[in-house]
Amino acid sequence: MNRSTSPAKSTPRPSDPVALSYGEIKRCLAGQRLPLAFVDLDAFDRNVERTLETIRPHSIPLRPATKSLRVPFLIKRLLAHPSGQIRGVMCYSAREAEYLSGLGIDDFLLAYPPFQQADLDSVANLASEGKRIRVVVDSEELLPRLGQTARDHGTEVDVCLCVDMSLKLAGGSLHLGVRRSPLHSPESVVNLARRVAATHGLRFQGLMAYEAQVAGLGDASPFEPGKNAIKSLVRKFSARELGERRATMVQLLRQAGLEPAIVNGGGSGSLDTTTPETGVTEVTAGSAFLKSHLFDYYRSPHMRALEPAGFFAVEVTRIPAQNLVTCAGGGYIASGPTTADKAPLPHLPLGLKLLDAEMAGEVQTPLAIPAGLNLERGDPVIFRHAKAGELAERFNEYVLIQHGKVLDRVPTYRGDGQCFL
Repeated sequence: MNRSTSPAKSTPRPSDPVALSYGEIKRCLAGQRLPLAFVDLDAFDRNVERTLETIRPHSIPLRPATKSLRVPFLIKRLLAHPSGQIRGVMCYSAREAEYLSGLGIDDFLLAYPPFQQADLDSVANLASEGKRIRVVVDSEELLPRLGQTARDHGTEVDVCLCVDMSLKLAGGSLHLGVRRSPLHSPESVVNLARRVAATHGLRFQGLMAYEAQVAGLGDASPFEPGKNAIKSLVRKFSARELGERRATMVQLLRQAGLEPAIVNGGGSGSLDTTTPETGVTEVTAGSAFLKSHLFDYYRSPHMRALEPAGFFAVEVTRIPAQNLVTCAGGGYIASGPTTADKAPLPHLPLGLKLLDAEMAGEVQTPLAIPAGLNLERGDPVIFRHAKAGELAERFNEYVLIQHGKVLDRVPTYRGDGQCFL
């Protein structure tokens, strides 16, 4: 078999249970125009319950990350959960917060520092309207402008500090984690918190302390199996180190008379290690509910208990050879390092594989099919995106499937005319 038809090793069969069979999905999508994105709402709801079960022993609320959803219906469905455990949202844009406020949501953690004046005005407007919006900052530079904007609007703006929870070893020469905030030591956090409290128009509210190198580091990856043991060690050691450091930050803030109202931490991949003992008062998750395929590759029981709930379907339009089909569309690649795991994953029928030479294409995607599988022109092929929220930027609406039937079609941010980044 030559390279042009060699199946890519980057599309392993998913190990998570299949909630809907290919036959059920095919019946649901009959007559629908493809490509389309859809959500198995039953699987989504089960993932919500599993996620809440993970954090329930710790008696802390969950704040959903909107970037991993980008569909108002799904966001509102979470906030309406009868347990009362899901409170507020973590959003990524001041304009997004304005938009969601117009849809009736009134509790926001703006997790990425705004800097443009229009965004600062948006934040102050929401605060003046009585919405609960907490803005994260990580440097002193923004404080005078944010404080002045708050005063100009006759209000006060709540501020949380975005803390770097990365693991630093060898005197800081080895950095394991993301590059975002310069605030790493407890002392630097207390110093900036004092500056916030001293700025007229601002109120210090707490911390956002997200551990990306734990939450986003899968340790059961089929793409780099030789690194999985090292990743497990990094996750374990880092969870211990950052938990102690985060708790120390909270202790020093209290000693300085700067009681944090919230300390946000966690992510879908680290909920089992993000506990009140590590200083948090709430946790965040987003990808857990749709379980994009990057979240298949974890050893932790709470991640392995989740099931795929978000998908897209493309149509077989060409049959170039007996063991190949070609689909229209499909090249929905995830952000981040351009590695094989950012490609969409063929989900159903089982056994389909992308080709090394082409992978998922701009307007068409060829697939190798296993022996014994017969696909015809017009048949749907089901994929999973690597990152849960990014798929919504490619579709105007999601089809909702519940109890094996199409329930509704709901707009994404894009379908509602919104594009924030």
